[in-house]
Amino acid sequence: MDTIPSHGPQGLERRDYRLAIFDFDGTLADSFPWFVGVLNGVADRYGFNRVQAGEVERLRGYDARQIMRHLGVSNWKLPFIANHMRELMARDIDGIGLFDGVPEMLRVLNGRGVTVAIVSSNSVENIRGILGAEAAGRVAHFGCGASLFGKAAKFRKMLRMTGVPADQAVAIGDEVRDIDAARKVGIGCAAVTWGYARGDALAARRPDRLLTRVEEIPGLFGG
Repeated sequence: MDTIPSHGPQGLERRDYRLAIFDFDGTLADSFPWFVGVLNGVADRYGFNRVQAGEVERLRGYDARQIMRHLGVSNWKLPFIANHMRELMARDIDGIGLFDGVPEMLRVLNGRGVTVAIVSSNSVENIRGILGAEAAGRVAHFGCGASLFGKAAKFRKMLRMTGVPADQAVAIGDEVRDIDAARKVGIGCAAVTWGYARGDALAARRPDRLLTRVEEIPGLFGG
């Protein structure tokens, strides 16, 4: 399933988007295997439920709040857990790479005059380290350190920073919360199926586009 119907005249078939706001982990960076590998150690440290091997696919069908409830994570612990995860990623950064085709895709977007931004709960240092100097140089703006449920505010800030109207911006991410945040702000939303959330869970939220390959991303834009 490559596409689903757009919602009204502002759907992604317009092809006049000037701002691409990417999520990072699971969208540009292939970090899910690393995440699964460290998660139970983090669970032991912060006192929430371990994840059994057979549970991973089920959790990929949940939204972020459902995952937190399933794991028994208290909201007050989230900032500490997020900071620890960023530190672990910095430690392991040499083992985390980009999805195939990401550097070329960013090059194509730059060539079409699209402003590229990244909004992520990860740190800018980790993101730049995984992107590498050339790909990082193609990103005009970084909105990093967003809380688990704080993406809408980061999207609004990115619109103000760039001066791009909401109807000319699109969020591209791999989780249900990316779709929800985009809808809250009134920007387009494209969901990618190669990251943390399952494709059926994303499709159920009816994003403007559902993408199955990195190479499909430039098709959201003119050129």
